[in-house]
Amino acid sequence: MKVSRSVTSALVAPFAFSPLSIAVAQEAEVSQLNPIVVTATLGPKTVGESLASVTVVDEEEIRSKAPAEFSDLLRGQPGISVTGNGSFGKTTSVYTRGVQNAGTVLLVDGVKLHSATGGGAPWQYFPTELIERVEIVRGPRSSLYGADAMGGVVQAFTLDPQQGQQGWVEVGAGNFDTQKASAGASGSVGNTRFSLSGLHKESDGAAIVENGEDKGFRNTAGLGRVVHTLDNGGEASIMLLQSEGNTEYEGGNIDYMIRTIGLGLMTPLSESWQMGVQFAESRDESESFTTFGNSTYNTRLREARWENTFSFDVHELVVGTELQQDEVSSSQNYAETSRTNTALFSQLRLNFGPVDAQLSLRGDDNEAYGTNETGGLALGYSVDRSHRVRASYGTAFRAPTFNDLYWPLSFNYQGNPDLKPEESESYELGASGNYQRWFWDLALYQMDVDNLIGAGQIGGVSTRVNVDEARIRGAEFAGGYEHNGWRAGVALTYMDPEDRDTNKQLARRTRQSARIDLDKDVNNFTFGGSVVAEGHRYDDAANTDRLAGFGTFDLRAGWNFAPNWSGRLTLANVLDKEYSTARYFDGRKYIAAGRTGMLSVRYDIQ
Repeated sequence: MKVSRSVTSALVAPFAFSPLSIAVAQEAEVSQLNPIVVTATLGPKTVGESLASVTVVDEEEIRSKAPAEFSDLLRGQPGISVTGNGSFGKTTSVYTRGVQNAGTVLLVDGVKLHSATGGGAPWQYFPTELIERVEIVRGPRSSLYGADAMGGVVQAFTLDPQQGQQGWVEVGAGNFDTQKASAGASGSVGNTRFSLSGLHKESDGAAIVENGEDKGFRNTAGLGRVVHTLDNGGEASIMLLQSEGNTEYEGGNIDYMIRTIGLGLMTPLSESWQMGVQFAESRDESESFTTFGNSTYNTRLREARWENTFSFDVHELVVGTELQQDEVSSSQNYAETSRTNTALFSQLRLNFGPVDAQLSLRGDDNEAYGTNETGGLALGYSVDRSHRVRASYGTAFRAPTFNDLYWPLSFNYQGNPDLKPEESESYELGASGNYQRWFWDLALYQMDVDNLIGAGQIGGVSTRVNVDEARIRGAEFAGGYEHNGWRAGVALTYMDPEDRDTNKQLARRTRQSARIDLDKDVNNFTFGGSVVAEGHRYDDAANTDRLAGFGTFDLRAGWNFAPNWSGRLTLANVLDKEYSTARYFDGRKYIAAGRTGMLSVRYDIQ
């Protein structure tokens, strides 16, 4: 949760937001209680100007909390619920505003990372140590990002080479025989800056089911970036991120690899016209080893995007086109192994003094499931310098996966090539206050979802069908405070995710969650803690298998004990609470690791 208040003079992350526009340096000092964000709109805006529900986690917070996994940054944030099949690199699902895991898009510097077979992002394999910022946008964003942005968008910004930074080395160790080491170096030559960083961590892990054995995890990741500033003020960049390793689970283990590559160019063509081009590729590959045999699921997404931003005084028009291709290579014999999607999109941003307006339209044409048109309308009104109200409406859709459409017949189950995408309509009302030392934001929303993809039968064969409808209502509150070395943040969520056909609570979604973060700087020391609490949930659609709610308590401390040297101690789940957010197929609970600790030492090269 974004609560720090240091001054932002620039936001650097080429092609990481539209994903084509580059956030240019801001001349005015901007309070980071109302920071500049780039994911909510096709261009840099403050959180208030974005007219969306946005949470920002910056580099200071990431380093302070030193989360063991990327999902730990998301857990308990407004509107976010996380489930996992155990700790240390095990399958993780993120539900945004009650929408299933495949309805939240993960962008890495603007490059979409997902599995075309299973749907959703590989959250458990993403290396938190190599990112410096996360933006969480809640609400429909298909009119900007296409399929699957039904619940929201999470964008991770990788470490970017900055002037004056030369590198770092960090090592750490903890219980469960966990060790990690990371290092990075950066520099510049003329108008070109570059960086290279890497990470290795491994753990014997903990039991992931009741009465189970410890299941380990190993990860090696690397990041490379080169950014060149053009004479006309534009930028060209290339980014490569790869994370690979092995994770154990009940019944076997998985060799995995995820990779994103982005190549982009932004250049002003005139005083009022800026053009951007991006070519990108992402991969999600895995090979499972079990006593029953091995299986391979490799997916690749290729993307080309052309975006143009036209400025008219304080108004802006964005128009562009996008071409995407999903490819699957697997030990399963899918009837189709590729699909192409073409899209046209636009966004109009208007400002009339205290009134802001945004209108977005997008059309997608997919060779597998047809055409989808989505749109969004948002209005905002600044009551005064500190208070703003907003209202928005948006449509979105989630594409059926290759597993949904083309899974080959086996054990009386088969995919359904006639599936339609899930579709939604969303309404939101919000209000916010931003002051010198603190802020608050309140959002009320309702989402109606049609054509939910669920289990069914056709001709006596089990398959996936469009059968259900859902209504998801909710309220979210976020607040933050900073003064005299104190930093505090609070997030509260209440949600009613209901299956309209059965009047039951949607499986694995919790109705209530809360998160409180508190940190204090004292000379060369930093102390902090977090509390995350979630209500009960059901593991099944019939609501007969209830999983109890829980609360966890984390502690952290940091010490700058010498010039350029720092140490950090983190204790997660201090009270050793055993909790579960999902079940194994045999009925046993997946359980999270108990109390975990990590001690690390870092040296920054200046």
